[in-house]
Amino acid sequence: MKLARYGRAGREKPALVDRAGKLRDLSEVIEDIDADTLVPRALARLAKVKPESLPAVRGAPRIGPCLRRVGNFIAVGLNYADHAAESGMPVPKEPVLFTKAPNCVVGPNDDVVIPKGSVKTDWEVELAIVIGSRASYVSENQALSHVAGYCICNDVSEREFQLERSGQWVKGKSAPTFGPLGPWLVTPDEIENVQALNMWLDVSGERMQTGSTATMVFGVKTLVSYISQFIALEPGDVITTGTPPGVGSGKKPPRFLKAGDTMSLGIDGLGQQAQRVVAWKAD
Repeated sequence: MKLARYGRAGREKPALVDRAGKLRDLSEVIEDIDADTLVPRALARLAKVKPESLPAVRGAPRIGPCLRRVGNFIAVGLNYADHAAESGMPVPKEPVLFTKAPNCVVGPNDDVVIPKGSVKTDWEVELAIVIGSRASYVSENQALSHVAGYCICNDVSEREFQLERSGQWVKGKSAPTFGPLGPWLVTPDEIENVQALNMWLDVSGERMQTGSTATMVFGVKTLVSYISQFIALEPGDVITTGTPPGVGSGKKPPRFLKAGDTMSLGIDGLGQQAQRVVAWKAD
């Protein structure tokens, strides 16, 4: 299944994407796409719903984040060897973990706001894992059974805040709008091989990133198992798994986002995102 959410921010409705790519409203079947929806029994019930039995969504509504109320938002750094190289850092021997604030999550096509005082806002196309059942001390063989689905994440980053202001990376990863998720949450049965998905990102029409999940240092099942040794993962938690090369900080000279730029990005089978970059303004 491909699940989505549509409507005004904070008032989104759940939807299913049919074979023709059209949204079908799920409001009469479930309240929303959240932790309760993602558990295996709930997903199995949803899988029995015939898309043609659901009302079609009219017009072209805003697409919201594909999940309501992200729990833990865990990120993996330097998980592509060529990205580590362009960052001037060694390939890690164990996964590098940090967090993003859950309230940075926005819809896949919402504006991305350059934070106040930022001079180094950057882009990162990433595969995100959505957890569907509690995972604590799971083996790699068990890991994928805890995954409800996958989606695209743009792990927007402010490099000065992240790398030059001391302390943890979370400071450069958590500004409002720094976590576009979606457009869809795609269940694992739709993905033939999660470790063979092409991915790309353009800035203002120029290709910046081209990669594949095949070149991850640590694959999906390894990451879920590894993280579960330290954190009890719960339904609704999101793990964003790292980015291929081509980020702005790795360019020579470096290139960072400015107001008026646009970002377009996609991953095989998971759809596409498109964001406009805007300057921060006081409320």
